[in-house]
Amino acid sequence: MSRAFVIELCAGLPAAEWSEPFGPGTDVWKLGGKIFAAIGERAEGVSVKCPDVETAEMLRAAGVAKKAPYFHKSWVMVPFTAGEDELNHRLRVSYETIRTSLPKKVQAGLTQAT
Repeated sequence: MSRAFVIELCAGLPAAEWSEPFGPGTDVWKLGGKIFAAIGERAEGVSVKCPDVETAEMLRAAGVAKKAPYFHKSWVMVPFTAGEDELNHRLRVSYETIRTSLPKKVQAGLTQAT
């Protein structure tokens, strides 16, 4: 898998917005103004939000993910080598985690996730 796979998947998620708030080469995907995925210029994977710190710790302990640089401990970096299914799943979980954390009024204005 690659950066292109992540970009294509994120671009297809309802109301997802791309930006480069940390400068050129850092792709950040947001929902309702909150980050759900980030890829650094030289990254070997994508950083995603987990529902909680325990899930992030479990993924790191299982070797599925690594510590996400510069992010809170509830975030992990999923390597591109994890495979399409794992990347797809982790990106969608991150997206939904952020979506459900948004105020109800903001959620109501978003299209349902697919």
